[in-house]
Amino acid sequence: MNQPLHSLGVPPNAWAVNEEIADITRPPLTPKPVSLATETKTLRLDLAKAAMLVIDMQNDFCHTDGWLAHIGVDVTPARAAIEPLRNLLPQLRAAQIPIIWLNWGNRTDLLNISAGLRHVYNPTGIGVGIGDPLPSRGATVLMAGSWAAAVVDELEQKPEDIRVDKYRMSGFWDTLLDSILRNLGRTTLFFSGVNADQCVMATLQDANFLGYDCILVKECTATTSPEYCLQATFYNVNQCFGFVANSQAVMEAIK
Repeated sequence: MNQPLHSLGVPPNAWAVNEEIADITRPPLTPKPVSLATETKTLRLDLAKAAMLVIDMQNDFCHTDGWLAHIGVDVTPARAAIEPLRNLLPQLRAAQIPIIWLNWGNRTDLLNISAGLRHVYNPTGIGVGIGDPLPSRGATVLMAGSWAAAVVDELEQKPEDIRVDKYRMSGFWDTLLDSILRNLGRTTLFFSGVNADQCVMATLQDANFLGYDCILVKECTATTSPEYCLQATFYNVNQCFGFVANSQAVMEAIK
C-alpha cells in the first residue's frame, strides 16, 4: 500500500516525503503575469514571484519623538511615504504579495555593531546614539523590541506579514532576509521606505548584486536628505540597479 506523502519545508521550497520517497521536484507556484509601466520600460512580471519590502518606517526615523527628530532632523519628508503605503499595502496583500517589514532593530549588547557604524549619528560619542535611551520616552534607539524601533502607528502590520530585523543600512548583511526570500521563491522585489538614499538604496543595491529584480516604488519612498539625494537615487536605480514605478501604476497592474 502506498504511503501518503507529507509536505516538508516552506512552499515553493518544499519536498514531499514519506519513509520511502523524497519528491524534490518542488512544484512551481501558479504564475500571475502582469504588465507594469515604469519610468524606463514596461515590465512583464510574475506576481507569484514578487514581494514588497518596507524599510525602516519606524518611530526612530519617522516620528517627532524619535531619534532623528531628537538630533535635529526634520522628519516631515520621511512621513510623506506613510499615506501612499497605507493605500498600496492592502492591495498588495489582496494580490497575495508578501509584505516584509525590514526594521533596524539591534541586539541589546550591540556585539555585531562596529564603532564606525555607531559614529555616523554620534560623532562625538557623547550624544544620543545607537543603543542609548531617548530623553523624551526612554525608548532605546534602534533596539529590537523598543518603541523606537517599532513601525509607526499609522502603518498597520498584519499577522501574515513578515518581520525581519536588520543591523546596518543594507537589509541583506547579517540578516535572514535572503534565506526567507529564496524559501518563498520571491525574485522580484518592490522597495519602499526611508531613507531612500541610505537604507533603501543600500538594500536595493545588494538585492541587485544577489540577482533579484528590483522595482523602487516612488511615492512610497522618502528621505530626510536634501532633494538632490532623492533625485540621484531615482537616477541611479533607473541607470544601474532596476526600475522606478509610481504606486498608482503598481495598483493598476495588480488589479
